[in-house]
Amino acid sequence: MSSSSASPESWITSFCSLLGHEYFAEVSEDFIEDDFNLTGLQGQVPMYKEALEMILDVEPEDTEEEEDDDDDEDPDESLESAARRLSERRQNRMTSDLSVIESSAELLYGLIHQRYICSRAGIQQMSEKYELSHFGNCPRTNCDHARTLPVGLSDVPGDDTVKLFCPSCLDVYVPPNSRFQTVDGAFFGRTFGSLFLMTFPDYDLSKKATEVLSSSRAADGEEKPMVNGMLAHNLAPGLGKGKVYEPRIYGFRVSERARSGPRMQWLRSRPDNVQVLNTALNYGDEDMEDNDAAVNPQKVRRAGQLKGAGARRKNDGSPMSVDQSGL
Repeated sequence: MSSSSASPESWITSFCSLLGHEYFAEVSEDFIEDDFNLTGLQGQVPMYKEALEMILDVEPEDTEEEEDDDDDEDPDESLESAARRLSERRQNRMTSDLSVIESSAELLYGLIHQRYICSRAGIQQMSEKYELSHFGNCPRTNCDHARTLPVGLSDVPGDDTVKLFCPSCLDVYVPPNSRFQTVDGAFFGRTFGSLFLMTFPDYDLSKKATEVLSSSRAADGEEKPMVNGMLAHNLAPGLGKGKVYEPRIYGFRVSERARSGPRMQWLRSRPDNVQVLNTALNYGDEDMEDNDAAVNPQKVRRAGQLKGAGARRKNDGSPMSVDQSGL
């Protein structure tokens, strides 16, 4: 089969294959043709109808003005000359409007893309890119090349460019390659990053792409510690003790009270026991204690009295005596 008989490349495929558009997923035409998914976009995009037709590779319809011009044509004019004049008029109109329609189509596709990657089909497509590390790695040293996700700092087009969110240190970074710094962050939005982590809680966020492909899946019956619905080892694995840079001078650690000390180092702290972050479990324990106190308040009061008496016996009955710890 000759190459000329092959089907031409669609606008969506051509757009996603452009240099700097590697972060984009190919939105299915079924998703675009569903009017519900395009709700509210008509007022945000100029020349909305023409842009949508360009995305879907639909030939533009003749306008009423062109039809009126066809009716006013000289009946003695030959069919060939009339077709030539009509073709020239369309070419002039397309030349003047093509750049505007093209920019509107890119804006419209970006806004549709923001919604598509939050759908089931779109987020699955983005997960395949994430597994292959198509979005790059975190530039932070202590994250050990953890894979990143493209996100936006705003849902409004034109506010900011796309950023890379690292689930290991919970921070965002500017893409290292300048070709990505012209991509609008609204085309990915603020929802995708957090929704991705909630949709795929079984991912090992601390692994690189090569480690994920080479390692085998864990056994289905293997029980892993969970915290608030997420795997415990996925809660900011790039933070905590040993994962934060400590400035030193001649081997001595710089104090936090020094003029150039690491005063904001606590922002990257992580508890040694991540179960203290399990708010659901802790809330259940506190609620159970409150219920016990409401059912038997005398028992709770009696326990407090016994605790106080034990403390007095420990201090030999003297309220002024203290132990070595100062208590």
